[in-house]
Amino acid sequence: MRITAYSYTNQGGREHNEDSVRCASGEAGSIFLLADGLGGHGCGEVASRMAVDSIYEGCTTLKTASAEMLLTLMNDANNRILNAQSSPEQSDMRTTAVALHIADQRAAWAYAGDSRLYHFSGGQIAHVTKDHSVTYRKYMGGEISYMDIYHDDDRTRLMRVLGKENCRPEGEETEVVPGDAFLLCSDGFWEYVYDEEILIDFLKSESPAQWARNMLLRHIRRAAPGNDNFSLITVFVEEET
Repeated sequence: MRITAYSYTNQGGREHNEDSVRCASGEAGSIFLLADGLGGHGCGEVASRMAVDSIYEGCTTLKTASAEMLLTLMNDANNRILNAQSSPEQSDMRTTAVALHIADQRAAWAYAGDSRLYHFSGGQIAHVTKDHSVTYRKYMGGEISYMDIYHDDDRTRLMRVLGKENCRPEGEETEVVPGDAFLLCSDGFWEYVYDEEILIDFLKSESPAQWARNMLLRHIRRAAPGNDNFSLITVFVEEET
């Protein structure tokens, strides 16, 4: 199999971009990481970069795609951020994180917070991670509809992030075949592009870059002034040429 990818990050209408992204391929397989930092005075940027760097370092030693191992690396990153919080100016820094590792026809992912991973297989959305937010819990409890997630007042109240003592990341793994695809994105992106549109743009795209451009056109038309940082990584699983 051949893995191709495209990444994009933008500060949006904010003064600083506190999102971090990283993509790499090598002996350990293909690694994709995205984090959305939280905390004032630039601390979010520090936390997101720390998370991405920490998880990436651990992934480079992995030989197989394992959700269990990614969860361990997430917890390691959490500990690194907690240790850095001893500095007064960084005491409130936290970050969401989502990681994808593809190796030997398997994919594993782990996440904490409301940065999402979408898995596409057989021309359909096969899986979407469940946001660790008060809003998503309200949806799961039947208090609001799925579309209400995009506008609910509690959507920024996160229950699990890196930088908390009990961050409790979640993860899964699955086999992948040519034709599968993945999208990793921060909430600043998915709040403006709906699931069915993401699928439509995937089905009509011939490359990860084209898929990203199609979705970003939707985002640009909808994003309000002062909108949040937004980032994405698009990944295609293709036949070896």
